[in-house]
Amino acid sequence: MSGRPVALGRAFYRRDPREVAPDLLNKVLLSADGRSGRIVETEAYCGPLDPAAHSWRGRTARNATMFGVPGLLYVYFTYGMHWCCNPVCGEEGEGVAVLLRALAPLTGLAAMRAARPACRSDRDLCRGPARLCQAMGIDRTQDGIDLVDGSGGFSIVDDGVPPPAVPVATTRVGITRAIEQPWRWYVPGDAHVSRR
Repeated sequence: MSGRPVALGRAFYRRDPREVAPDLLNKVLLSADGRSGRIVETEAYCGPLDPAAHSWRGRTARNATMFGVPGLLYVYFTYGMHWCCNPVCGEEGEGVAVLLRALAPLTGLAAMRAARPACRSDRDLCRGPARLCQAMGIDRTQDGIDLVDGSGGFSIVDDGVPPPAVPVATTRVGITRAIEQPWRWYVPGDAHVSRR
């Protein structure tokens, strides 16, 4: 990491996810066990405005964390085999979040490799939302933890590397509704981005 890391505060997340998502680029997801990675790809999910969002039809047992205070981590299971993680944004009760799609690994690579033994390249350790969670050790037990105070063992920090001045903005990946919305952002030229 480049500078002394400072955890992102509640106010950072208390905004529209379409503002938070590109601003999360180049921030660092940090685990208390020493694993960390620079966020290089994100997607915004916009609650009642967004048929692709889990919260589009309202609160359920599965998506309840999305309706919590900004700065919580919403973790969900998908395709019957993968975990994905999303910092909660907006106002409490709004149901909006940002999917973390890819990291560039920074520290704790031995632990990441152990968590993903079939991975053949460090470039692929956190390249995609499910791989990211597997490499970082994120699963259902982290659903609802607070990224702001770090009490659940994870935080997102700013180490002084700014977001790209002109991030690439594209449509989101792996959805079937609201596919036309350009609510995916990534760091230009980064090899760890899941899809170009």
